[in-house]
Amino acid sequence: MSGDVLERDLFHLLDREPDDRIRVLDADGTVVAPELEPVLETETLRSMYRDMRFSRRFDERMINLQRQGRLGTYASLAGQEGSQIGSTYALADDDMLSFQYREHGALVARGLPWEYLLYWMGHEDGNAALAELDVFPLNISIAGHLPHAVGWSWAAKLNGDERASVVHFGDGATSEGDFHEAMNFAGVFDTPTVFFCNNNQWAISIPRERQTASATIAQKAEAYGFAGVQVDGMDPLATYVVTAAAREKALEPNGDGGGDGDRLRPTLIEAVQYRYGAHTTADDPSVYRDDAEVERWREKDPIDRFEAYLRDRDVLDDERIEAIESEIDETLATLVDRAEDVDGDPAELFEHTYAEPTPRLEEQRAYLDDLRDSHGDEKLLGDE
Repeated sequence: MSGDVLERDLFHLLDREPDDRIRVLDADGTVVAPELEPVLETETLRSMYRDMRFSRRFDERMINLQRQGRLGTYASLAGQEGSQIGSTYALADDDMLSFQYREHGALVARGLPWEYLLYWMGHEDGNAALAELDVFPLNISIAGHLPHAVGWSWAAKLNGDERASVVHFGDGATSEGDFHEAMNFAGVFDTPTVFFCNNNQWAISIPRERQTASATIAQKAEAYGFAGVQVDGMDPLATYVVTAAAREKALEPNGDGGGDGDRLRPTLIEAVQYRYGAHTTADDPSVYRDDAEVERWREKDPIDRFEAYLRDRDVLDDERIEAIESEIDETLATLVDRAEDVDGDPAELFEHTYAEPTPRLEEQRAYLDDLRDSHGDEKLLGDE
């Protein structure tokens, strides 16, 4: 599909009603917008499906490990596979990806390194491993990574690099000052940034309707001088074509159809979806929402609808799905085994906190050293 078609079909539709979001697939996998259906190779479609299923299984495994005390607090992605996989497949391999903490599927699409599990087990090395994938480190502070993503894309523009920056964040992040500062800077300096808001209806326990009085999150882009588009985030094909169009708009001069020389334009994508599970494994969603609401959204499940679409086109069958499941089981087992083979060093607690250690930090380090000398690591860490 050419960029011209993508732009004409998507970015000239921004005057839709706020709740008229872009879809390619219906909840049952039926194509409802054939003019937007991307032309993708069979192996690409199978790979997208594999990565979506892997992301769901990865999620289940990580939650199980956390419940067994083998993993720290973890943020579930279940329900958001369509937006994460679809959007990442639309990028070039060297586009810079920046994420909050729930977009594990985007990393799966980039070739999830086993070291990533180390982060959730308490090792900062897990974050460092992402650099080789052109991915910024996981970010816990809400919206704090958005200005950095915009700064990176501005630098890429100044250097003449044809690379976009795609930054993922949740609906709750749109209430933070960093979101507005990043959007404003991107609009003023025409940075090649794609803002990707994963609107999963809940910012921990705060529902979307209490987050903002705007009819949509996408319309917030208008205040900063660029386009916003709302898409069905549980439709991987819709998120693919929207992100592909936004990327093209970010990198090609006059991508907005204007006549302003060599302007590159950012885009805000609002992917409407749902978080099936808890905010994190430290959260109890039954306190603020009911099961009926979750089940209504499960009827739109991204994996089920994509599987139905692929089966209808003879891209998938039972045998291929069984082979995919076996490969996922083996890969996950290997990832977990490799991560759990890594032993932590308690002394790392004192590294990289300050450029020069403070006297109090030195006292604490000395206290730990004394404990290790007198008791041994095995007893101190509870391995006996």
